[in-house]
Amino acid sequence: MMMYKRQSFYLKVSKLSLLVVALLVQLTVAFAQQTKDDNTLRPVKTMMIEAPSSFLAREFFGKIAARETVDLSFDVGGRMEVFPVLEGQAVAKDGLIARLDLAQYERAVEQAELSLDQAARELQRAQALVSTNSASRVRAQDAQTTRNLADIQLRAAKEALADAQLTAPFDGIVANRLVATYTNIQPGQPIVRLHDMSEIRVEVDVPERLFQQFGSFDDISFTAELPALESAVPLTVREFTAETGTIGQTYLVSLALPAGKYPNLIPGATATVIAQVKNGVSEAHILPASAVIPQPDKSLAVMVFDPQDDTIGIIRKTRIEAGSYTGTDIRVTGLQNGSEVVIAGAHLLKDGQKVRRFSGFTVQE
Repeated sequence: MMMYKRQSFYLKVSKLSLLVVALLVQLTVAFAQQTKDDNTLRPVKTMMIEAPSSFLAREFFGKIAARETVDLSFDVGGRMEVFPVLEGQAVAKDGLIARLDLAQYERAVEQAELSLDQAARELQRAQALVSTNSASRVRAQDAQTTRNLADIQLRAAKEALADAQLTAPFDGIVANRLVATYTNIQPGQPIVRLHDMSEIRVEVDVPERLFQQFGSFDDISFTAELPALESAVPLTVREFTAETGTIGQTYLVSLALPAGKYPNLIPGATATVIAQVKNGVSEAHILPASAVIPQPDKSLAVMVFDPQDDTIGIIRKTRIEAGSYTGTDIRVTGLQNGSEVVIAGAHLLKDGQKVRRFSGFTVQE
């Protein structure tokens, strides 16, 4: 009798163990199937909608430029004797750039001084004769004219001597040496190109469409991001060309950096210029064109991702209104802040479809 009860007890335990094992197997299969189903869901790339800004920001490619770039030349001719500046060298105002052979100009000054002394003596002699009625007053007037001409020639000779030395008209940087030392120079021939760095400029090309929409620069704030600086710096509009370029239909706008020391900034360096202007559409959100789906009734919609967990969600079609302030972006209304919008492949989705967030590609080894 006891043997029968023991066998019955073992039989019940064995059946219970089999049921537990079967349940675990079913749960494992169900979990694996669910994981497989989740992995086969269509992945979607989404973007979180944040509170819209009341300012429209645009970025432009800019270049560092000098306040002015001039080609310096002598007003007189001669043989170049001294040319100490080097390309890329900083020069101070009134610093020596180049000097011609001064011998001929020094001789011209000496000759003019002697001519002036001679004319002055002749004038004194003529005036003395006139006072004694030994000569006519016309002779004294002619002597006075000769003396004045000699004085003019002396001043011209001194100016030519001064012009034989070329000095920097401002603090700048030598861009190019256009001739070599000991070259025979003609009057007005450019010998060196100099950048005026007393105020550093940033030049940007603004498209015609945006230029017309801006209207006035008073409502626009410009900042520059430069590799040599840790933070953005404000810019001030100095001038702009009153005609568009022949190729890109753009206006060249010149902006000035604040006064300061920027030793690493030289003309030609790149800069990112950010322009901000009040857009007047504070409730609109900016979306890429791929997020907007045209509807059969000519309305527009986007697919909003309604998350169910960390990766899985349901697609909800949401009607919107769209427009463009600049012609290059799409600004939509009808979305709530914090909404998650599908921005790629939205036209392939259906309302209520279950999808998963795109988390990047995986590489199998």
